[in-house]
Amino acid sequence: MALERLDALETRIRDLVKLVQEVKRKNVMLEDELKAARQRIATQDDLNRRWEQERVDIKSRIEKVMGEIELLECLEDTKEVALD
Repeated sequence: MALERLDALETRIRDLVKLVQEVKRKNVMLEDELKAARQRIATQDDLNRRWEQERVDIKSRIEKVMGEIELLECLEDTKEVALD
């Protein structure tokens, strides 16, 4: 009877060791996946910052051109008034 209990305990301990090893293996795998996901997020954040800066630059250039067009229109309007 004592040997049977010892065998059962040994089996349970082996199962527990296997479970702990599996959990450790999955933990390493999940840590690797998390690291890769964080890297992808950092890369995407960098791209987003560059796109935002490009958008701001383009907006600024368009506003400058629009201001120059308005200035030209004002000059043309004053010429028309002067000719009248």
